[in-house]
Amino acid sequence: MYTLKKSLGQHFLRDENIVAKIIAALQERAFTQLLEIGPGGGALTRHLVGIPGIVFKAVELDEEKVRFLENTYPALKGKIIHDSILDISRPFEGAFTVIGNFPYNISSQILFKILEWKDDVEAVTGMFQKEVAQRVAAKHGNKTYGILSVLIQAYFEVEYLFEVHEQCFNPPPKVKSAVIRLIPRTEPLPIRNEAFFFTLVKTAFNQRRKMLRNAVRNLFDDTMLKNPIFDKRAEQLSVEDFVELGNRGEGRRYEA
Repeated sequence: MYTLKKSLGQHFLRDENIVAKIIAALQERAFTQLLEIGPGGGALTRHLVGIPGIVFKAVELDEEKVRFLENTYPALKGKIIHDSILDISRPFEGAFTVIGNFPYNISSQILFKILEWKDDVEAVTGMFQKEVAQRVAAKHGNKTYGILSVLIQAYFEVEYLFEVHEQCFNPPPKVKSAVIRLIPRTEPLPIRNEAFFFTLVKTAFNQRRKMLRNAVRNLFDDTMLKNPIFDKRAEQLSVEDFVELGNRGEGRRYEA
């Protein structure tokens, strides 16, 4: 068997009903290349590796889990990337789908990794800490709406699928969990300068209690700052508002 490592945030899914719901959600959309993040004890993996007609890979940092998975499921030989998801290069050429019971201690960082790969990611079905899932799905005006909400929703439509009780895991985490799905926007938003857009969103929410005019003063000229939109706070702006504001700003200074 294997040991559970708290240092890696390991809480392994053991409820077969939840496993079945996640697999069903994944298969609602067609795919030919699939990456599983954090297979752990293989609760999802044993169902995924046998899906016909796809190329499957999994990324797992824990060497003990890599050995366990390869010994338990011989079909995984050569399909596991033994590394941190945060350090690997793009795992496939062309479009691919992502699935995982994501390690909660790095789940926000995983989402930023997904944003790096957004041009090729055709769907993400993932389990997150409930608070993170709610943050990703939050709309403007909600107190949980923030940097992750805007940046993810600028490129993906977010579906909040279902919640998962603590007792569905071994060991039970001290937080509730939820499964969400990300699908690329059918009509991409016209983000002209991505580097400036990211800077704008992060700067605005890093001082979210301030009026926008004070929070992002260094990013716009004085004439632009007279616009009434700067009388609002960051959480009052929709994703589309941020895109429009970014496109009207001095983005040329932030070319990547």
